[in-house]
Amino acid sequence: MEQYEKIYLYKRIVQAKLFIDNHFSEKIDIDNIADQAYFSKFHFIRLFKAIYGKSPHNYLIKVRIDKAKLLLAEDLQVLAVCLMVGFDSPTSFTATFKKIVGKTPVVYRNEQKARKQAIDTNPLSVVPNCFAETHGWSK
Repeated sequence: MEQYEKIYLYKRIVQAKLFIDNHFSEKIDIDNIADQAYFSKFHFIRLFKAIYGKSPHNYLIKVRIDKAKLLLAEDLQVLAVCLMVGFDSPTSFTATFKKIVGKTPVVYRNEQKARKQAIDTNPLSVVPNCFAETHGWSK
């Protein structure tokens, strides 16, 4: 019986995580997320952190920043990316992005752009040497 209860609780937490994954760009807060798991928010936060190792809020921020990195790599404007991933202001987006990634969104976007150009210019420069040699490619 106890195993069934644990599985049931785990499924409810996973349901809330999937809600975050699917609705990260919307205005969601801990109350919305905890409602998806049918827990009080304090109990939900404890369970979520025990399973995923971070609070639901921190997980939401991680999902947003990960998506922002993908969008910035596509050379989209910072303001557009900020709004697409669910931040209210470019200032809070830039500060959070820099805190997590270690550089501003503009610097990250420019680095990704330069990386893509370098790959286009010399594709073998990004292939590991051991792999290239195994397949008869030379640098």
